Amino acid sequence: MTDAWVVCPTLVREQAGLLRSPSSRRDEAVGLAGAIDLIVVGAESVSLSAVRPATYIGKGKVEAIAARVKAEGIDLAIFDCALSPAQQRNLERAFGCKVIDRTGLILEIFGRRARSAEGALQVELAHLDYQRSRLVRSWTHLERQRGGFGFLGGPGESQIETDRRLIQERIIRIERELEGVKRRRALHRASRDSAPYAVVALVGYTNAGKSTLFNRLTRSEVMAADMLFATLDPTVRLIRLPHGGSAILSDTVGFISNLPTTLISAFRATLEEVRAADVIVHVRDISHADSDAQSSDVDAILADIGVSDRAHRVIEVWNKLDRLDPHARSAIADGAKTHPAASLAISAATGEGIDRLLKAIEDRLARGRPLVELTLDACDGRGLHWLYEHAEIMSRRDEETGLHLTVRVAADQVERVKRRFARGAATARSEGRPADP
Repeated sequence: MTDAWVVCPTLVREQAGLLRSPSSRRDEAVGLAGAIDLIVVGAESVSLSAVRPATYIGKGKVEAIAARVKAEGIDLAIFDCALSPAQQRNLERAFGCKVIDRTGLILEIFGRRARSAEGALQVELAHLDYQRSRLVRSWTHLERQRGGFGFLGGPGESQIETDRRLIQERIIRIERELEGVKRRRALHRASRDSAPYAVVALVGYTNAGKSTLFNRLTRSEVMAADMLFATLDPTVRLIRLPHGGSAILSDTVGFISNLPTTLISAFRATLEEVRAADVIVHVRDISHADSDAQSSDVDAILADIGVSDRAHRVIEVWNKLDRLDPHARSAIADGAKTHPAASLAISAATGEGIDRLLKAIEDRLARGRPLVELTLDACDGRGLHWLYEHAEIMSRRDEETGLHLTVRVAADQVERVKRRFARGAATARSEGRPADP
């Protein structure tokens, strides 16, 4: 096991505008370290008047941390910020131990969590892109020159040039493979578009409870744990909606503040599933002290990956009701009268509010879908079964004259239904746009 010390620097001039307190940021950084089984010996917040070009933090603080590192035999110092290669190198020399920044820590977590071949490729691409600028830290013999070939003039290729070239070649190969993944995903989406299923994507801050909700809605057993980035590889399952319709539900990687741009770029093929979804369910941990800040981070990443018309596509859900005290639950109940998301407060762990959420998803998917009035012969069991499989049964009356049904279907399926039940189909009418749930 590795003993680690966590340092969370914050510029004084930025503190007033931050949604998170220094202690909250520190707790999250400790949680990230714990996600890869590091033993966090201690953590501290450091206020800075300005970033020092050589070491990020001031000389006095560097010396104080160095003394603690040496006294306690600490193996790793984690800086909850983005360090330049030079800053990282200088801090390692001062501390006499390995130093990683926030990006390096998140990359390490992703590297351990990736299970699928696609996830491993995405993480490797992000790691190579990150490591490319830090090769100077990895070698002590960079001044050595490899002998040039007889047909080449000038000096041989230096070790660092060789390593950078090899990394660049590997990056090109991975990008090529991920382009293939992107094309396959596009084909899969095209095949799903031909099927009568809409796509619902779960998004949210890491550890907001997405996988627990996914398991609750789909009766699956996807890994769900109380840790940051428990889920990395996306999972897809079919869910049933209240009136008999179905949708494809996709669980995605959790978001986090200051998510490295290399990771956003590497996971763009996966995040395109979110952008292409018909409905996006934003799961918030309403019990977390930083719930509002986490929500802002998720909104920022959705905007970054190109999710448009969020007002019409995103449903915000407040999760982990079971962790609130009675007073907080009462406040949410009162807020439900005016705040749409409060009316969708749920507990994925206990199942509270899941029926309301399913109805909200169904209503959002139904916007603009027509209603068709049908009359079936009472003995037409095959036709009735077909409707339950391909449409949503909004109402049903069994009378002597037959079965009188109101069904809701996708706009491009109206003519198919009319042809299938030509004798008993009434004119389709639009249901309009229901109010936001």
